[in-house]
Amino acid sequence: MPESIRFKRNIRTDLAIEAREMLMGEVQDEIPGITAVTETFGEITVTRVSVETAEAAERIGKNQGRYVTLEVPGLRQKNTPLQDEASRCFSRELSDLAQLRPDSSVLVIGLGNWNVTPDALGPRVVEDLFVTRHVLQMEPETLGEGFRSLAAIAPGVLGITGVETSEIIQGLVEKVKPDILIAVDALAARSLNRLHTTIQLADTGITPGSGVGNKRSAITREAIGIPVIAVGVPTVVDAVTIADDLINHLLGEIMHEAGEKSPVHAVVRSIAEGDKRSVMEEVLKPYGGRLMVTPKDIDTLVEDVSRLIAGGINAAVHPAVESNEAGKYLH
Repeated sequence: MPESIRFKRNIRTDLAIEAREMLMGEVQDEIPGITAVTETFGEITVTRVSVETAEAAERIGKNQGRYVTLEVPGLRQKNTPLQDEASRCFSRELSDLAQLRPDSSVLVIGLGNWNVTPDALGPRVVEDLFVTRHVLQMEPETLGEGFRSLAAIAPGVLGITGVETSEIIQGLVEKVKPDILIAVDALAARSLNRLHTTIQLADTGITPGSGVGNKRSAITREAIGIPVIAVGVPTVVDAVTIADDLINHLLGEIMHEAGEKSPVHAVVRSIAEGDKRSVMEEVLKPYGGRLMVTPKDIDTLVEDVSRLIAGGINAAVHPAVESNEAGKYLH
């Protein structure tokens, strides 16, 4: 997919819902070729964004296709009933995107670096999946009805393996011959509020590392030859984005207190409309121009959301598994 969306502030985000919000903020109107429908289920908000034309895809910086976003603010707290409900909701949306046949086989790829907690979502999900391919090949009678063939792997990252992830996946697809691939990865968000409270699904595939400016080869249907469903959760935010929000808030307060007729108002407005981002990037030069921020309780958050996603995948792939009972099937 294209590199994370770039507007005049050059703000990074992997989320289609944020890309649409920022684009609408720029044009102050609906965007032709992009539709969005939002539904609320208790504490869960589901937004389905469809990018329908090549022109719209170019403007929003996302491939043509469907993007489904689950926003669940309560996931920051230890709320087991809400986590179960979110897992069931995720499973329904995944089933709708994947359209699996009774005999479909599935390969799940856990993207990311298991040694770096904010990037370990994919490998953690793989650990909690109920893989069945080997059992169905050797002793299918032990499972009974309601189970599809599911294989899973966490291939690591280029810096560990020396091999592009896309190359590993292409080799696996040629050998395992799954009908569909589900790629799970950590994402970057534009908003702090969406860290670990938002799950995105897309039928467009994924480009690992694009949200943090470390784009690798794309994992898409065009690249590997089978449908690819991308699943991701934002675990990091660009530090420049946080600084930008803080400065905008402070400038807004100053402008409000000073009043429009005050000389201070004109000065503050010139600062607000200036190139603040380039100044902040100059400050961050010692960090290579990029500094990504993640919450201090990242370990717990990644563990919770990875189990939620694994439960949802288990339930979507295996009709015999209820997502809230998926723990019974974990290794």
